Amino acid sequence: MPVGLVAFTKDEAVRAAQEVMKLTETDTIAVKAQIHAGGRGKGGGVKIAKSIDEVATYASNIIGMNLVTHQTGPQGKLVRKVLIEQGIYQPGPSAIKEYYMSILLNRATGRHMVIYSPQGGMDIEAVAAQTPELIFKEEIHPMGLQAYQARKIAFNLGLSGKAYQQMVKFVMSLYEAFTKNDLSLLEINPVVKTSNDDILAADAKCSIDDNALYRHPDLAEYRDINEEDPAEVEAAEHNLNFVKLDGNVGCMVNGAGLAMATMDIIKLSGGDPANFLDVGGGANAKTVAAGFRIILKDPNVKAILINIFGGIVRCDRVAQGVVDAYKEIGNIPVPVIVRLQGTNALEGKKLIDESGLKVYSAITLQEAANLVKQMVN
Repeated sequence: MPVGLVAFTKDEAVRAAQEVMKLTETDTIAVKAQIHAGGRGKGGGVKIAKSIDEVATYASNIIGMNLVTHQTGPQGKLVRKVLIEQGIYQPGPSAIKEYYMSILLNRATGRHMVIYSPQGGMDIEAVAAQTPELIFKEEIHPMGLQAYQARKIAFNLGLSGKAYQQMVKFVMSLYEAFTKNDLSLLEINPVVKTSNDDILAADAKCSIDDNALYRHPDLAEYRDINEEDPAEVEAAEHNLNFVKLDGNVGCMVNGAGLAMATMDIIKLSGGDPANFLDVGGGANAKTVAAGFRIILKDPNVKAILINIFGGIVRCDRVAQGVVDAYKEIGNIPVPVIVRLQGTNALEGKKLIDESGLKVYSAITLQEAANLVKQMVN
């Protein structure tokens, strides 16, 4: 990796640039916006400075900007910090080249897979769409990445000599980092062959399995809540599994599989799911109230569907939790549909029907779908 330091202000950026220049004896500095999104270069979030004055100017412009890329959506993301990094695009004896490389799980085969291309950089999406023959895939052996596979990757990238040897080592190290840190995705774009035939990671993005974070407290310290959806952060505080979507029907379900089926019901009934929310097997008034608050923060929500299967938890207990949560929150401006099935489902339906609240009960999936259609339309 190139030498780099994070800066939160223009003055910190200047000091970081001076330190990087001293350590690397380079005369160029990359100023990179640090947000959880790709496409930063095209959005103006990456600049190459050739002097300390330019570092100050670029850092001042980027820190505090609302950076819009194809991954942030039109709303963009606020840039709170920049990476001040050693410039690696220096002239030399050979041509500079950019490659793409990532490691992820191939769910069809249950094996990890290296995806790579000799055409890396900002236009990798266009490469995949227009010249798919330039996207290579190497499935990793169950015993781990083999040396011959790393050599094959380096060969397919058209490398030779020192660059070939360094790429083989780079690929092996990349896979070690992927497995050692329990990552679900590790993407390097671009991987750069410098003019001196060195192989460097010019940019990196990774996702770690949340369930494995307890094994990596050092990585957990890097978590930046400012880069996460506020609703998802709040849900995690209540031990709720929540993912925000772009629809108009909020859903609250116990169990991931049932949640997926519920989103299908919403689509079939003419709506669009506004979220994935799994309250788990121990749903009660407290968790339901937290779920209500999180869903209602989305102004696009026109109705809420609660779909509960009473296996571990009794339906009447969930129904009472819904009633108590509704009363605790007060005015809920959208209709709430509660579908209960399983242990004490009829008792739960009775509690809902006799509550006097703006809550509609259902027993079957079809009843729930009809109510969703009626409320959305």
